[in-house]
Amino acid sequence: MRFIRVFLFILVTLLFFGDSPLPAQQILPAQHILEVYVDQIGPRISPLLYGIFFEDINHAVDGGLYAELLRNGSFEHTNRREGWVIERGERARATIVSEEPLNRNNPNYLKVELEDSAVKLVNTGYNGIPLKRGEIYLLSFYTKGDFSGKLSASLVKGEEKLAETDVVFQQGIPNWQKISLKLSPKKDATDARLVVLLEGTGCLLLDMFSLMPEKNWHGMREDLLRMLESLRPSFVRFPGGCLVEGDSLENAYRWKETIGPVEERRSKRNLWGYHQSFGIGFYEYLLLCERLGAKPLPIFNAGMSCQVRRGTQYCPADQLDEWIQDVLDFLEFANGSVDTPWGAVRASLGHPEPFNVEYIGIGNENWGPPYHINFEKFRKAIKEKYPNVKIVFSGPPSYEGANFRQAWKWAKENDVEIFDEHIYASPEWFLANTDRYDTYDRNGPKVLLGEYAAHTPGRKNNLQAALAEAAFMTGLERNSDVVIMASYAPLFNRVGWSQWVPDLIWFDGYRVFGTPSYYVQKIFSENRGDVVVKSTLTNEEYRVFGYRYKHLYHVVTYDQKGEELIIKVVNPWPEDKSVWIDLKGKVELTGEARIVVLTSADQLDENSFEELKVVPKESVLFGIKNPFEYTCKAFSVNVIRLKVKR
Repeated sequence: MRFIRVFLFILVTLLFFGDSPLPAQQILPAQHILEVYVDQIGPRISPLLYGIFFEDINHAVDGGLYAELLRNGSFEHTNRREGWVIERGERARATIVSEEPLNRNNPNYLKVELEDSAVKLVNTGYNGIPLKRGEIYLLSFYTKGDFSGKLSASLVKGEEKLAETDVVFQQGIPNWQKISLKLSPKKDATDARLVVLLEGTGCLLLDMFSLMPEKNWHGMREDLLRMLESLRPSFVRFPGGCLVEGDSLENAYRWKETIGPVEERRSKRNLWGYHQSFGIGFYEYLLLCERLGAKPLPIFNAGMSCQVRRGTQYCPADQLDEWIQDVLDFLEFANGSVDTPWGAVRASLGHPEPFNVEYIGIGNENWGPPYHINFEKFRKAIKEKYPNVKIVFSGPPSYEGANFRQAWKWAKENDVEIFDEHIYASPEWFLANTDRYDTYDRNGPKVLLGEYAAHTPGRKNNLQAALAEAAFMTGLERNSDVVIMASYAPLFNRVGWSQWVPDLIWFDGYRVFGTPSYYVQKIFSENRGDVVVKSTLTNEEYRVFGYRYKHLYHVVTYDQKGEELIIKVVNPWPEDKSVWIDLKGKVELTGEARIVVLTSADQLDENSFEELKVVPKESVLFGIKNPFEYTCKAFSVNVIRLKVKR
């Protein structure tokens, strides 16, 4: 018996944590019977169940979704020259100063002083500027001063100029003025640079350099937008995350700093260690939600900085009203009529219709009495003015333990509407806890699973992690009367600029790909259904060395509009498994079934720019009769959509 236990322990350890896959072999009986009781309808599935969580981490916004191609065009980064190389002639000076700023939110600018000399400015963006032949790129900057000479702007690859334009200065510019130019490269490039050459005499001030592809949507990259649209998210949780808290209240996220003209937005260093331009701010996030057809779920600072990093900074009690007023002002901005002060601001930005925000969150990964006191003050003020807005309560970063239990106790005792849980755990944990929400109180707070991801050894974005997440998601769907929202985290990662792995979508300046986890999210979102249908799977559970797993993980739902039964089955094991599917009740098959399968030969397989090894494949089967046999391949997520006549 001891030998068998040791063998099973080694087997499971290799399966979940090994550096190489196990060969296909018989672990458990392969034959299973899935009985679907079509007349026994369970809970309705939340229409908001599958969403996305957006945070500017891994340069998800600056250098990512924000289409701006230059880095530090405003000279506001902690290192004022970050992103720039400045070369000057003998009788030339180039310094970054703040004596005559463009505005108070962007005080720094470049001061160039020339005496029949030259200064060359070079910006390479984020490891090179990507260009497409024949496309239009919009170059702009602000300038003032008494200067006579020429400014030449060019897009350069190696020593070759791909596009060039000039501006001639013949008289002084007494006030800050915006200069806008167009450049169209004659060749493609992935690693170009912007070169600005100043030649002449005098003093010229320069600020807010920008290089944007003309083809953008409200300043956003279309290819990354398409990746989001493909997920069909029901909600967007933004702008964080720890980003909202800040590592001090000084760099906490303040929504009012992120709206209006970009040159007037107050850029600053974020908690993840790099600078944000806020080229995408709260207004753009709301527009994004509108484009995606998703409910906005903005998160606001609760008057305290991040509790899991350096010593937490708490807003003094007599200053908390300012933070509360920020939330009230936002709700007026988002939902108020154009006759209200903040509704008028929204209209001035080009959106007179309200956004109709229904959900907001107060705090992120906060816990303990100070948070509870602040949350109650926020809630009281919000409910007095906006009683129909649902407020999300933050749970701690832990998904179990004393802080977690105490947070839930307070939430239940104080009639919290929605509790935000975050779960980052091993694939082993996810597979062993798919029944987590089966025992949650149906009369208690609803659950937002605001952040979750399976972390493999080395935190790889491989099929192993995606399968564990898919198995867990069958439990979310089955318990959608409790779990009303769920979003994977983080969403984006720019290759070479990472602070956190794993992530859903990887990209660089001109390419993008979805990870296996991305395709799991896509599959579940596209095949959600309207109601859960009762089902049982024979010989479903087993234990290995104290851990509780299942042979297969499944959930059955019904799509009322399409009149389809949707059967999802996850097989995370290294062997094919045969399932006998038997529909019980008054139902007749049309004989047609649509099949979606996500699988690969090796659970350690990952996707990349060069190869998408793990992508769903779709097929259609005809002549299906009840009952029928279906084989779930090793390491696979399976969706069977059965057309039925009720």
